[in-house]
Amino acid sequence: MGEYKMQGAELASMLKGQLHSNVNFKGMNDGVDDPSLHLTEEDIKWWRDAKLGLFIHWGVYSVIGKGEWAYFNEKIPQEEYRRIAEQEFHPSRSAREIAKEWIGYAREAGMRYAVMVTRHHDGFAMWDSGHSWKDFTSAKCGPKADYVEAFADACHGAGIHTGLYYSPMDWRFPGYFDPKGQPGNAALMKEQAYRQIEELCTRFGKVEILWYDGGWLAHQGTDGDAAWFWEPVKLNKMVRSYNPKMMVTPRSGYRGDFLCDEGPHEARGGIVPVPWEKCLSLSGAWGYCPEDHYQTGEDMIRMLVNVVCRDGNLLLNVGPDPEGGFPREAVKVLRELGKWMEENGEAVYGTRGGIWQPVDGVYGSTCKGDSVYVHILDCAAFDGMELPGISQKVKSAQLLDGTVIEFTQEPERVTLRIPEAVSREGRIDTIVKLLTER
Repeated sequence: MGEYKMQGAELASMLKGQLHSNVNFKGMNDGVDDPSLHLTEEDIKWWRDAKLGLFIHWGVYSVIGKGEWAYFNEKIPQEEYRRIAEQEFHPSRSAREIAKEWIGYAREAGMRYAVMVTRHHDGFAMWDSGHSWKDFTSAKCGPKADYVEAFADACHGAGIHTGLYYSPMDWRFPGYFDPKGQPGNAALMKEQAYRQIEELCTRFGKVEILWYDGGWLAHQGTDGDAAWFWEPVKLNKMVRSYNPKMMVTPRSGYRGDFLCDEGPHEARGGIVPVPWEKCLSLSGAWGYCPEDHYQTGEDMIRMLVNVVCRDGNLLLNVGPDPEGGFPREAVKVLRELGKWMEENGEAVYGTRGGIWQPVDGVYGSTCKGDSVYVHILDCAAFDGMELPGISQKVKSAQLLDGTVIEFTQEPERVTLRIPEAVSREGRIDTIVKLLTER
């Protein structure tokens, strides 16, 4: 099959979720707003401190092996898709065994939160939903199991912050593609969304993120354009009535609590002045595809550094195979990332982007308390560079292993001298910790 390539509406869906196409820092995005829904910086501190999360796309589409858009892209009849769910989606392990393994990999990778797809655009609910149209759920057909419950329990047991992805749209409803021409059918889809979101907010213990996706209508426009239909302020007031601090993405049509930047493109430019999250898949597709191309551990470490230096979070996706297992290529990347985090997590967890603006491909910085961490991605290019002057006095400079780094500080510049021996080591990220006086 080879590397998965997004096309058509699927590609358009990803592109509309990128910062360059939907960002308005003053208004967060093109969605509607209501100040009564705003969370404070303290409310989301845990998330901004966590930095790194695991995304899970798994469902009927994993059996088909052509990505999570297979139902739509392959034009599979609804009856045939249900047959696949009933007869072919039968993992041999229990839901709890599968979920426990997922969260074990998340912990091994140094991830502090996880988000599971509870229902994608195909309408198949991965829990025992009492409001699924035609009872299209993992509990009523196919494996006869509640995977959301198992996932939430695994997160809670491991101390991992819990997020649930939910797509309001549902391709099974003709009203999705023609909401004004078929208002009655569209209303059924909307009612399903409200009731299922209510279930997700009330049945799985402490859930801290509701990761909406798919608010746009008929694959046209933006999620904000569809606010007239979904009434996202009303929807999210319901959500907050159950969990006043639950974070939400912008994709319900409400502006949300953080911006999303979707896709494998590099994180470049300056520090983003609002909370944001970079989400991408370790493979070409979000859902499982045999023989798909995978990112490397070095790629993902660089991505993480570039994101945190721009004050963002990184949410990395794995698409488990039909048995719920992580592909070996994904496990390899997660373990490499975890090893790096064991050694360098001090410069990532609990930090904020800055104090210097990043220089693409060369360096960036993070800070925490009295410490500033300079992340040098290209020692040769960094050699001889001068960092802009800062008001704080730099007391010391060293690598995280304690190696002392020479520096000079003047009002208009700070200069670091990386030893040639350190430069030759070829580290992915050479981190210099500066201790400052406040």
